[in-house]
Amino acid sequence: MHRHNVFPLSTVLLVAANLLIPVAIVLFAIGFFPYKPFLPGLAEYNSFDYGPPPEPPFDRLIFMVIDALRSDFVFTNNSGFHFTQGLISDGLAVPFTAHATSPTITMPRIKAITTGSTPSFLDAILSFDEADTSSTLAAQDTWLAQMKAKKSGKLVMYGDDTWLKLFPGLFDRADGTSSFFVSDFTEVDNNVTRHIPDELRNDDWNTMVLHYLGLDHIGHKTGPRGPNMIPKQHEMDDIVRMIYEAIKTQPHLQSTLLVICGDHGMNDAGNHGASSPGETSAALVFVSPKLKSVSNPVKVPADLAEDFQHYGVVEQSDLAPTLAALLGFPVPKNSLGSFILQFLSFWPERHDKRQILLRNTRQILDIVAATYIGSPFTDEQRSLECAHPGSVGEELICEWQNISKSVEEMPVGTTSDDWIMDASKWLSKAQTLMSSVASNYDMSMLTYGGLTTALASILATYALTTSPSMTASGLVPFVLITTLYGIMMFASSYVEEEQHFWYWATSAWLLYLTIRSNPKMTHKSLATGLVILGSMRLVRGWNQTGQKFAGEPDIVTSFVAANPPLLWCLVVATYAMVSSELFNGLGDIPAAISGSVVAGLVTSAISFKLAFTNEDAPELVVGLARTLVDIFDGPSLVNRARAVFLGLGLTLIYPLHSLLTSEKKSSKEKAMRTLHHLYTLFALTQSRVTNIPLFLLFQAIYLCLSHLRLSVIEITISSLLLQFSSFFAMGGSNAISGVDLSSAYNGVSGFNIIAVGALTFLSNWAAPVWWTSALNLLLLRRQSVERDHHFLYRQHTAILTIFVTVTLGFVMMACTALRTHLFIWTVFSPKYLYSMAWSLGQHMIINVVFGGFLCWLGRT
Repeated sequence: MHRHNVFPLSTVLLVAANLLIPVAIVLFAIGFFPYKPFLPGLAEYNSFDYGPPPEPPFDRLIFMVIDALRSDFVFTNNSGFHFTQGLISDGLAVPFTAHATSPTITMPRIKAITTGSTPSFLDAILSFDEADTSSTLAAQDTWLAQMKAKKSGKLVMYGDDTWLKLFPGLFDRADGTSSFFVSDFTEVDNNVTRHIPDELRNDDWNTMVLHYLGLDHIGHKTGPRGPNMIPKQHEMDDIVRMIYEAIKTQPHLQSTLLVICGDHGMNDAGNHGASSPGETSAALVFVSPKLKSVSNPVKVPADLAEDFQHYGVVEQSDLAPTLAALLGFPVPKNSLGSFILQFLSFWPERHDKRQILLRNTRQILDIVAATYIGSPFTDEQRSLECAHPGSVGEELICEWQNISKSVEEMPVGTTSDDWIMDASKWLSKAQTLMSSVASNYDMSMLTYGGLTTALASILATYALTTSPSMTASGLVPFVLITTLYGIMMFASSYVEEEQHFWYWATSAWLLYLTIRSNPKMTHKSLATGLVILGSMRLVRGWNQTGQKFAGEPDIVTSFVAANPPLLWCLVVATYAMVSSELFNGLGDIPAAISGSVVAGLVTSAISFKLAFTNEDAPELVVGLARTLVDIFDGPSLVNRARAVFLGLGLTLIYPLHSLLTSEKKSSKEKAMRTLHHLYTLFALTQSRVTNIPLFLLFQAIYLCLSHLRLSVIEITISSLLLQFSSFFAMGGSNAISGVDLSSAYNGVSGFNIIAVGALTFLSNWAAPVWWTSALNLLLLRRQSVERDHHFLYRQHTAILTIFVTVTLGFVMMACTALRTHLFIWTVFSPKYLYSMAWSLGQHMIINVVFGGFLCWLGRT
């Protein structure tokens, strides 16, 4: 009996339910995000009957990637690329818009550019782990590997170290730079440029890769129209000028092709990862004096297009076969690219044109055959029954056979323009088909993941129903919220604009609580309602998020950032609020000591925030803020952040000591509040300066809720709603582009997966964690007046676990049912990734472990 009281069945079931959550997530992810198979080995020229491959017009390649180079940044009237536009106007450069498929993140985009294939969506996750080596292209065929195999020169690379991770040991000379220090606009690019003059004088290389990061960092910080954007474009244009002048004047560079491209674009908020037109439209420019003979007259600058599609639109995968022909190597085996027809003019002989397209079609044919027949195409398969093809793949193979047969029937040395167009159409059709083929989902693993989630839901529900003082009527709002949210997961538009559900649900819930607690509507209750709803309205409008209206005006852009003095007044008011709470929490210490501790801690925090903002968004640092920055000038940002974290850690000792040694209820309550406000100071450190005033609004809502007599169910529902609504209010979204990396390296001098991962999570989920801490204070207060207080936290956790498991199950069902949907990789897959973060990070680590630890501390 005693053992049963210590470990009641409901507790065991609740623990089991939570342990099943990561199991379900892993099982489903294995089935949903498998690595796509690829053809091994390097491609070799097939021995056709009509002669050797055509002579290439170029023998060297300079591949210049400018991260997040949206097409309009180069081609329109508002561009800083004046020299590049002059080259286009003179016919010395050929412009395109390269379509980047989702996810529009650097690692998968580099994979697409170099292999010509469509990368797995799992690469979007791996790109955040700089230590990952499991996703290298060492064993895959790429144009880099083909250039290496030519043995005509060395390979050199300068810039984003993603290339070094993808191609370990491939480059003979390299200097990599981390892509995650997003506050760096200058050094990250200067480190690339300083190598260029020497390399242009060297003649021992055949491939030079340059990857500039500064423009992308500016976009993340200030958006595409930020004050640093045009100067950065001028800087990149000067690099193009330097390289072009060298190509034109230095003899060993006469046959060098310069390719300028973006790995992806950016949306109006300056982010990327999703599938908006701005994110998927990257600039692509081929530059060489030799292009004069193949270029067509175009309007320069181009008219601004709303879809950012300027000049000809090609796929990023088209680079692989195009470079193969221009530089003289076989098309990489896994390429789905189609040769860009404009460059066929380099070969006046029609049989050369035929060779280029036929080799391209045969290479893609092998992929089609491997996918639909099980092996690359062989001559024996020419007997394939084409009267009634069994699949679209077999139909495509039959069409290729007809095209190939028409070539064989042509007189030697001739090629009709009709055949060229037929081959081009076939390439386009094959590319579209193979790029849209559903991933090789493991349906059994998807099923196991869903069933495990269902089992976890059942266990959590049983644990809740066996708790005492639990009424069905009290759970009606929770059931309604959970059901509506789950159903919403099956509609792409609702997933993209999820924030509106939480904003309206939270506002309605807070209004209900206010009316229920004060049915007579006295002046006090009316004031409380106005404060809660007014604060919530400001929270809703603070940051514009979602997909459809990203970049539209909001409170931050229209009022706060536009009036830096107002911003800093609100920031100072927030820090003053935290200072006052901390000073009161340390009241048992002599005032001189507690005042000095609080003053030193808050001063170091403000100093860091000022210095960080000066690097991050210097246009916000004006007037008194500028004076203070100059006064506090000295230590590096890393050391300033470390000073804040060290101060927080040392100050943390006192409330923890009080909680573990004091028996007084008042002392424990004061210590718990102190812990909460120490976290608040940490959350301010990890938040963008424009989001700091939101914590004033959060505090106002919390104080109003603390004056209402809330039940455990009401506290839990409030916690749930406010966690989600505050996440979106801080600028979060369901797109990969919504991940804010600006504070990922606070206090960290180099990449550390644990430190950077934790800081990234705590900066993006700073507000939800704050609400976990805040409403745990209300939960502890409720426990102090309840007779069966030891059941309350179990009820609280059970309700949160039911929500997580049920909604995770809905997301899994949506991803499974809609796995062939057009938006599976652009909407539903990112949503599943966010569900993983909410379930594992916010729920299990924060709500269950961290929240449970706080409740344990408050009761000891």
